[in-house]
Amino acid sequence: MITAEEYMLLQSDEVQRAIAAARGRDPLEVALDRTVPQARLVATQVKYLARAEHKLPSYAAAGCILPPRAFEQASSEAAAAHKTIAGDSVLDLTCGLGVDTLALSRRFRRVVALERDPVLARITTDNLAKMGVGNVEVINCPAEEYLAGNPGRFDWVYADPDRRSAEGRKQVRLEACSPDITALRPLIARVTERLCVKNSPLFDVDEALRLFPRSRVEILSIGNECKEVVVYDDGSGPLVEATALGAGHFAAVPGTEAPEAPRFDPARYGWLVVPDVALQKARLTRLHLAGKADCWSDNGFGFAVDEPRGVIGRVLPVERIERFDPKLLKRQLKGRGAELLKRDFPLAAEELQRRLGLHAGNELRLAFTKIGNDFWAIRLK
Repeated sequence: MITAEEYMLLQSDEVQRAIAAARGRDPLEVALDRTVPQARLVATQVKYLARAEHKLPSYAAAGCILPPRAFEQASSEAAAAHKTIAGDSVLDLTCGLGVDTLALSRRFRRVVALERDPVLARITTDNLAKMGVGNVEVINCPAEEYLAGNPGRFDWVYADPDRRSAEGRKQVRLEACSPDITALRPLIARVTERLCVKNSPLFDVDEALRLFPRSRVEILSIGNECKEVVVYDDGSGPLVEATALGAGHFAAVPGTEAPEAPRFDPARYGWLVVPDVALQKARLTRLHLAGKADCWSDNGFGFAVDEPRGVIGRVLPVERIERFDPKLLKRQLKGRGAELLKRDFPLAAEELQRRLGLHAGNELRLAFTKIGNDFWAIRLK
């Protein structure tokens, strides 16, 4: 975290000019440049402003100060903007760098954002001002203390708890995060009937519904990478949603049964479906593919006779499907470059490469899976 002394240096006109002049340069080169004032601090900001151009474009455009740890822990602007809560007022219990706060400021008339670290609270206040945000009040106060007072009523409470222990270890269980939202629920209930909690991408959907049984639980992915598990505890559930940002959305009531897939017949199928990770995480793959492709596992591939439409994931043409025979495949493919895909298969991609004598490349595209007790290799066109 940036110290108070470092923050004062970063606020100076001299250092701000140095950061602006160094943007686009190699941060290591900047750090070693004796003509740059406070070269180490400037280099760090240059590094994170470059990364922010993709993750936090509004922050990059405004030349905001970016503390490294807060940057790493922050949502992307794309993920923050997706959260579907709105109203007159919202209380953000865990402001941090303010990325979610910025998104909330565009959906609510009034935003109160809490940040327990005094320096980060000042940085976030200044950054929001640089971006022209005028409806956010950042308060340097722990969530527990603020809620124990008399904060009044809000339409929503939002929280993205810190998922690192005091020793720096990553936490997944909500009770182990800071603040402990489960312990604060009685105080939150005095403030609002609507709570939105952003959780780790590793957070389990069943655990979310156990803790918040009447909630809507959304798994959000970007570029086939799971980014977060968001709980909307507002009585709109139980419902589980899989959202691949920019690619599609699917939802179902927990416990809805998917139709049973037919016996696997490799000669029938001309298309392979690689479901988006959001469907996997939400355990909605089979339901989503029903009527479009045959699927035997929420973690597996889908197989279709004709090219399926409207699926969330990749759809790839099949050349042929054969039983997994590593010795035969090695004789036929050894030394070639291949893209390997696998679902419900016990071997890691690196181990498959080794056993088959392959290396990373784009000469071939192969998929591997297990259906029932049988292992299969799929050659893709």
